[in-house]
Amino acid sequence: MITQNSFPCNPSYRYLQNRDRLLPFPCMDLFSLTRRLIDIESVTPNEVAVGDFLCDELRRRGFEARKMPVENERANVLATWPGHTRPEVVFSTHMDTVPPFINSSEDGDRIYGRGACDAKGIIAAQILAAEKLRQSSLFVGLLFLVGEERDSIGAKAANQQPIGARFMINGEPTENKLALASKGALHVELVARGKMAHSAYPELGESAIDKLVEALHRLHAMKLPENADVGPCTKNVGSIQGGRAPNVIPDYAKADLFYRLVGPADALRRDIAEAVGNLVEVHFTRETPFLRLRTIDGLPTMVAAFTTDIPSLPNWGEPLLLGPGSIHVAHTEGEFVEKAQLAEAVKIYCSMAKRLSS
Repeated sequence: MITQNSFPCNPSYRYLQNRDRLLPFPCMDLFSLTRRLIDIESVTPNEVAVGDFLCDELRRRGFEARKMPVENERANVLATWPGHTRPEVVFSTHMDTVPPFINSSEDGDRIYGRGACDAKGIIAAQILAAEKLRQSSLFVGLLFLVGEERDSIGAKAANQQPIGARFMINGEPTENKLALASKGALHVELVARGKMAHSAYPELGESAIDKLVEALHRLHAMKLPENADVGPCTKNVGSIQGGRAPNVIPDYAKADLFYRLVGPADALRRDIAEAVGNLVEVHFTRETPFLRLRTIDGLPTMVAAFTTDIPSLPNWGEPLLLGPGSIHVAHTEGEFVEKAQLAEAVKIYCSMAKRLSS
């Protein structure tokens, strides 16, 4: 019988709560790999060093790993097992992080640092799950991508080089719940133009900022779409620029908006354009579609209000979305991942791959 004192001097074994029982799990490799990945700065677009590390580490573990060029020195990392270059299932996530870089640290329950949950802990969990599956003669592939935090450039490049997988399990922080859907995104740029004048004589000028403020007020009052299954479309005004000096009537102003989509964007585009009228120029700069995703019976579910690389990878198989960690702490100065969730993710990834391959 294994007891909690079976490994009193070995930190590679921790007891992790799993529903109503405590299970031993050899976690040193999982936690160590997570921290080593976090400690390699990979803020977009500086993913070269972490890609080099992953190629070396995966080859050391017996994978056939290679770089898939993206642009300049940036490259995705693809790994398969020798003799199994066309796996049915591929685990995938991204190597890049948002700024600023934060070194790793840990306590008894959590690992901290930039990328802890988004998504370097996920990389570690996927690697260990692939190794465990190999012991059952199930050979999954690994695809680690650059640029997810900015423009999914790595996913778009990888989509041109598929390897014939039937399923792709994408990793993002969902607290180990399987996503029913992923909200899309619509980036909107509003540009207002006016005429400069001395602020003592506003009647001689035309304020671009006043126009922009009025346009934003109209958009704020606009009713946004809702989806009974996934909730409402939301809007964020992410940045505003404009003006030259307090005593100058501004001739230029700009705002960047970000809508989270819960369905097709065509009607929303029309409503935005009609609401602002001729006050400002409207530029729809980028769109990521809303997606419904495959589920598996027996796993808890959620709706991802964030976007992922999945829409840029249609040639990599039917997508599923799940990963350890909470999106609510991703991109924060206190980003962390629960050690228990990391260990649980290894088991869940293994179970998902087996069920999809059966």
